[in-house]
Amino acid sequence: MRFRKVLDAIETYEAGKPIELVVREFGIAPEEIVKLASNENPLGTSPRVAETIRAHADKAHLYPDDSMFELKAALSERFGVPRETIIIGAGSDQILEFVSRAKLDQESSVLMSRVTFAMYAIYARQQGARILRTEDYRHRPEEFLPIMEREKPEVVYLCTPNNPTGDAISRESVFEILNGADSETLVVIDGAYMEYAAAKDPAYRIDPAEILDYPNALYLGTFSKAYGLGGMRVGYGIARPEIVRALMKMRPPFNITTLSLAAAIAACGDESFVAESIALHQQELPRYEAYAKARGFDYIDSYTNFITWLFPETMDSSTVADALLRRGVIVRDLASYGMNALRITVGTPRQNDRLFAVMDEVLG
Repeated sequence: MRFRKVLDAIETYEAGKPIELVVREFGIAPEEIVKLASNENPLGTSPRVAETIRAHADKAHLYPDDSMFELKAALSERFGVPRETIIIGAGSDQILEFVSRAKLDQESSVLMSRVTFAMYAIYARQQGARILRTEDYRHRPEEFLPIMEREKPEVVYLCTPNNPTGDAISRESVFEILNGADSETLVVIDGAYMEYAAAKDPAYRIDPAEILDYPNALYLGTFSKAYGLGGMRVGYGIARPEIVRALMKMRPPFNITTLSLAAAIAACGDESFVAESIALHQQELPRYEAYAKARGFDYIDSYTNFITWLFPETMDSSTVADALLRRGVIVRDLASYGMNALRITVGTPRQNDRLFAVMDEVLG
């Protein structure tokens, strides 16, 4: 069977290994497995949101409100932006797909950092677009701006904080890149982990309302991380109405579920859970930094709910990740990104204790 030639250059996205796989392959009891690979909220789902999901379970046979009026109203109030500047996706990555389909073709190019979220390139390649990358994983204006001036890409991706590295772009740098963009270049600011960066240092906080000052910018956020709704798949985009109207033409009807919609609306009103999640992260992150220093390897300063450990040549990230996996601790090996590194979600104290103990066992 023949398919489009552009598919030849696309690799399937590799998600973090699920608990079920470890149970099947290694015979480890589910309750003994620690999953720190997918940046899910270690506190789980807020009790308030879980109760809302249960209360709406008998509505699973009904299509959701396709206008998503209540959720847009909640986000409008939260960010101080008009409802018509908001689009909802099945995860923020679905909006990335809308962007690629709306802006890209075989004559187009997209610009991103050397190491960043894999779906930017995958969606672009689906449209046959050319991928441009900077030399560094960090989003430095001095690298982005010359390429933007020379190549005039249709889309520029700024992932801040960056996944999978965990570093962030300062507000100053974001707006320097925005101000240097061509009017036809859509600059996408992916703020999936923004709640963590804003809490760590206000110099890295990007306010979606400020993005509306630019006619060629799109801000993305998600309920999957700080809000603990990774399994419900709800994200949002905020941009000028003309951008939202174009992206809406790519959106299928009822693109999030009735239960997902109810959960996200409830999550918008539960800021105390977000605060608790961030406080836990800030409490536990220094333990990961201290462990790396004690073991003689480096790490990237994290503005997210995960940390990236950078290994020396004497250690192999794939070997370490596999050894951890066989002992029931799931982390993300970054070898597929060309890095000798592990990305590890910062968990609860108990999960982190287990990770450090098993790492000691693996490293000897």
